Amino acid sequence: MDEKHLPNTEGPRRPTSKPRSFWKYFTAGALFWFAVWKLTSHVSWRSHLCHHDGLVRYSGESISWKACGDLNGRELECSELEVPMDQFNPENSGNKTFTLPLIRLRGKDATQNILLNPGGPGGSGIEFLFRRGESLNAIVGEGFHLLSFDPRGVNGSKPLASCYPDKEAKRDLSAVRSDKVIEDSAEAFAWSQNYVKACQETMGEHGKYINTPQTAADMNSILDAVGQQDMIYWGFSYGTILGQTYASLFPERSERVIIDGVANNFDWFENNFDLEALADTENVLLGFFDECIKAGKNCTLSSLAKSKESLRDKVLSSVDKLSEPVSVYVNNTVYGLLNREKVLFNGIFPALYKPTLWYELADRLEKLINGNATEAFLSYAQGPAWGQLGDALMFITMNDGTAGPEHWPKDRDTMLDNLVPYMNQSMFSPSMNGEYYIKQHWSIPKTHTFVQKMGVKTAHPLLILSTTYDPVCPLLSARSANAAFEGSQIIEVRGYGHCSISVPSACLAKHVREFLYNGTVPANYTQCDADGPYFIKPEEDGKISAMMHFDDPEEQRIHRAQLEIAQDPTWPLW
Repeated sequence: MDEKHLPNTEGPRRPTSKPRSFWKYFTAGALFWFAVWKLTSHVSWRSHLCHHDGLVRYSGESISWKACGDLNGRELECSELEVPMDQFNPENSGNKTFTLPLIRLRGKDATQNILLNPGGPGGSGIEFLFRRGESLNAIVGEGFHLLSFDPRGVNGSKPLASCYPDKEAKRDLSAVRSDKVIEDSAEAFAWSQNYVKACQETMGEHGKYINTPQTAADMNSILDAVGQQDMIYWGFSYGTILGQTYASLFPERSERVIIDGVANNFDWFENNFDLEALADTENVLLGFFDECIKAGKNCTLSSLAKSKESLRDKVLSSVDKLSEPVSVYVNNTVYGLLNREKVLFNGIFPALYKPTLWYELADRLEKLINGNATEAFLSYAQGPAWGQLGDALMFITMNDGTAGPEHWPKDRDTMLDNLVPYMNQSMFSPSMNGEYYIKQHWSIPKTHTFVQKMGVKTAHPLLILSTTYDPVCPLLSARSANAAFEGSQIIEVRGYGHCSISVPSACLAKHVREFLYNGTVPANYTQCDADGPYFIKPEEDGKISAMMHFDDPEEQRIHRAQLEIAQDPTWPLW
């Protein structure tokens, strides 16, 4: 391997951390999820632990933990960690820091932690473990503590990335129309100029250091705080950007790194447009119609056509008619308009992420086509789940890549000329239209020089997971990561959906455990089958209890856990 292709790991100073009192951790976001999940706060700790004022410190760790609830009887513990504002240059930090909330679900037989990132950017690791910790524990097994965190700028971290001084300002100032590429261009262009000024003013100096390389360095601070040398990591969606960045900056600590639902790290940091992201989106959509026809009476849409192509054309032509919005009235407090963009971007597009949502999508579309728009309005009029990511999404995206006047034209007409060809690549591209005007005007200076290199040799090869057809992180991007990291290997789940966990697969679960516990990387490109059909009618509670039966109780438990994750409409996010 030619040395010039190796990432520069000599420059960054070893990340440091300063633990702080746990009590400052309790943010409004964390308290919300505590209430939602009705979490308890009384836990009996093992006798060999050090107790002080309700805090617990484990041997070899430099931070204290406090009980913060349970998941079906499994104890959760929370802490927080203070990290320098600039991990790579202490002089820039001065006395400025970020505070990161931590959460852990301890494995019964564990001596090491696996660090988890749910995606986004802007996804909360705290909320993630509350929602999916029990399921992930079943898949990973008891040999690892599940450890997650809110990255700098995200959710309960402090300071929180925000472009508004308070909730009232966000409510009054954040509305902008951008879904229609031509018609909304002037509004998106003008609004973005004010938005980026507000981002810079609200965050001040901290705003420059909310980026992926800094978060990668923060993960070393977390490892150091829990007394662990080797990085054991599973990152989903944007978490694959973070995972690739970490493995490139700190290859010597990258002992077990899994990236799942892979984004192209070369495009993320160096190109104006993510040219691969939507490469397979229409293929997933066609797969939805194909599986619907195969499902017959289990898919209500199947009665409308005899082939996947004719069904696609019929549904999309009906959706296009909503260019003239329809009014929907439920009662005097619930009514409004349903249009093409709401159905396409808030309904169909997010459902492509999770095939277990396809039954309900088909049912709503069939009713819509036959004149009943109520269910589609109630489900799709308010916006997609990724609207919950907040301003951290923009800070991280803009600070990582090619944002600002150095990379984009200054005027609107030229900008529109640049945007239109890209927006025409996919019917779903306009859902991202507004982001590019923010990129055009972004005024916070870039504070890192990281770009992805080829030929990265890590302490142990990476495991790369993907479905055959991912609507936002295509298999093509997984191949780019495979080429960048020596010895890495891809496992493809033959099917549709975002990340390998979008469909249950016992084969995939076995490979994940073999990698985590034994370091086993398949010798060759490997494919796994998805377990069960795509169209199953949910039970009365809206859930699917099982797609397949396994004689082994542990395999059945893993199958149910995978299915629970596959049915979660809010994760993973991109």
